[in-house]
Amino acid sequence: MKQTLVALSVLLSGAVMAKAPLTVEHLNQFNKLHDVVLSPDGRFLVYGQTNGGFSPADTSSDLYLMDLSNLNKVTRITQSAGRESQLQWANDGQSIYFIANRSGTNQVWQLPLYGGEALQITDLPLPVEGFKVSANNKQLALALSVKPGCQNLQCTLDAKAADAAKKDTAMAYDQLMVRHWDSWLTPYRSHLHIAELGKGTVKNAVNLMSEWNTDIAGINEVAFTPDNESLVFSAKIPAEDQAWHTNYDIFKVPVSGGEKQNMTEANPAWDAQPSFSADGRFMAYKAMSKPQAEADKFSLILLDMVTGQRNELAPEFDRSISDYKFGPDNRTIYVTTQDVGQYSIYAINTSFGDVRKVHGDGTAGALNVASDKIVFTNHKLDMPPEVFQLSTDGGSLTQLTDINANWRKAVQFGDYEQFSFKGANDATVYGYLVKPWDFDAKKKYPMAFLVHGGPQGSFGNMFNERWNAQMYAAKGYAVVMVDFHGSTGYGQAFTDSISRDWGGKPLEDLKKGFDYIVQAQPWIDANRACALGASYGGYMMNWIAGNWPTGFKCLVNHAGLYDMPSFYGSTEELWFPEFDLGGPVWQAESDYQKFNPAALADKWQTPMLVIHGLKDYRVPYAQGLGAFTNLQRKGIDSRLVIFPDENHWILNKDNRVRWYNEVFQWLDKYTKG
Repeated sequence: MKQTLVALSVLLSGAVMAKAPLTVEHLNQFNKLHDVVLSPDGRFLVYGQTNGGFSPADTSSDLYLMDLSNLNKVTRITQSAGRESQLQWANDGQSIYFIANRSGTNQVWQLPLYGGEALQITDLPLPVEGFKVSANNKQLALALSVKPGCQNLQCTLDAKAADAAKKDTAMAYDQLMVRHWDSWLTPYRSHLHIAELGKGTVKNAVNLMSEWNTDIAGINEVAFTPDNESLVFSAKIPAEDQAWHTNYDIFKVPVSGGEKQNMTEANPAWDAQPSFSADGRFMAYKAMSKPQAEADKFSLILLDMVTGQRNELAPEFDRSISDYKFGPDNRTIYVTTQDVGQYSIYAINTSFGDVRKVHGDGTAGALNVASDKIVFTNHKLDMPPEVFQLSTDGGSLTQLTDINANWRKAVQFGDYEQFSFKGANDATVYGYLVKPWDFDAKKKYPMAFLVHGGPQGSFGNMFNERWNAQMYAAKGYAVVMVDFHGSTGYGQAFTDSISRDWGGKPLEDLKKGFDYIVQAQPWIDANRACALGASYGGYMMNWIAGNWPTGFKCLVNHAGLYDMPSFYGSTEELWFPEFDLGGPVWQAESDYQKFNPAALADKWQTPMLVIHGLKDYRVPYAQGLGAFTNLQRKGIDSRLVIFPDENHWILNKDNRVRWYNEVFQWLDKYTKG
């Protein structure tokens, strides 16, 4: 009897500890990293951790200090109710700067790491959007939203007061853009300011570009020159064609103010992210070569500040640079780039252009390089982001954080694998398969066929919240994701191949990928398959409805383009359709009618779930409404779900729960009913 009770206790204990499939509640509760920054000497790491409430119902967001010489020593260094962001180490490594809303608005604070409370550095009448501290700790570059033409901050405050006093609600515009992403544009722009440190709390800042009616590209696109006498930044020149060109340039301006020098005037395409080597010899930056193209290859350019010579590094390296950092020898640059379904880390020699892979498993980000180590975040299809460390030669891979250890113990993920097949033009096309969480080779499973957006994007080896492949595996689906022609990470020619061919090679790849996977994996039931996609993926759902009407039991279209001519007239970034579809909508040889799903509306017959956010100005909600109207008018089973407070993405946690529930009810209706 005693042995029976012991055995029963073990079984019950095992049942309690057994892993469960991933749920949307799990997805809302994992802990997240942000602002992972390595000290200048490479000894210490500071990172932000926002807890999701999984265990023990902790939703705090604070900063942590890790001693990399003693990985067991992690100290929580903030316990404020708010969140700290945009961390930057002081050059001496004794303190960190960050933005926090501890005094009513976002301001810059400084926290000594070896005793003492955080000190408020700025007390400006406007919130700080971003900042950079000079290497000599004497100057502060600030991004502030101000009224163009204003010479001082009070002028902007007066303008805001006048806006608030208006009795009408009209908004008037004289040029594009009038709205962007999810907001109507205001008369205010993000401008670069300079302030002095070391003379008490900063209460004022000087605008270095007050005459410009344009924004800087972001504080990450700003750097002090090695002598601390100037700032370089990326922005568009003020002009009336902001909405239909991508010609960001890099400008240099003295911290004392004055004329701005265009350092990349010769390049009519996108220039971005300037940065200097520690010895001051080189300025690196990223550059595209095709005007209007937002998905062109970002090459790495090196400007010798002594000789003025400018060279593209490793021009034969057929990958687009995402992020980069100078190595401690000032002659090696470490980069992250999409790479055949991964985000890999490579090292590029600045003298000879030699390229070597340092790491290539999962999605690497938050790149830091100091001393003899590389510190970065990494996530995979079965792992949320954690911090890892490598030696600069690519060895000694070490996981530094495990902030989701308890969360992962509760979840069973599906196994995944990468596959390849011959797609359009007999080219090799890659994809990922994720098996159901409780996979049994003797059973047959329905398929969730996910199509990524962009269209120059990828559904690779990554963990995300909005389109998490494991969510579908948790519901008993085989998850198939094909990186069709146009996807990123397979060479620039492959990415470029979708331009002017939206409905051609990509659809052929999807069809061939579907046929390949159901033959290679006979446990997948091809007769119980639904396709899902957002943005361009949603466009492809509408395109499939007219060109592959019997391919799937159901479709899920999130924020998909339905009528291409009307899309052109209502979206905001015109450079995108003009490059990808052959010019403005009225241009005779453009593709707006050639690849227009609405033109094939008479052929639609597949049941479709349509989802859209009312604040989506990239693909305005009328596109989803148009698709739903066609479905209803033709008597096709369909459902429209609108989120009034969401943009192109679903960001609110409660809305995410509803989104996934709507999707799975729709899929189950046609694959399990």
